[in-house]
Amino acid sequence: MKRIKSNKMWQDGNRPIELDNNFILQQKLDYIHNNPVEAEIVEEAVDYKYSSAKEYAGLKRGLLEIELLS
Repeated sequence: MKRIKSNKMWQDGNRPIELDNNFILQQKLDYIHNNPVEAEIVEEAVDYKYSSAKEYAGLKRGLLEIELLS
């Protein structure tokens, strides 16, 4: 029988936080949208095909329909 390797989805020490105000929500959205830029996949967050950044910037609809959070 082949053993299945177990992988972690999250790093140790990560704790959930409540997104209870617009400042924190915007901070987290900016962080997520800028990950492809930090990884040098794209130069601008709005250029990443799989990101909602272009919708939040008001440029165009992405691959999936989303409900913008504000």
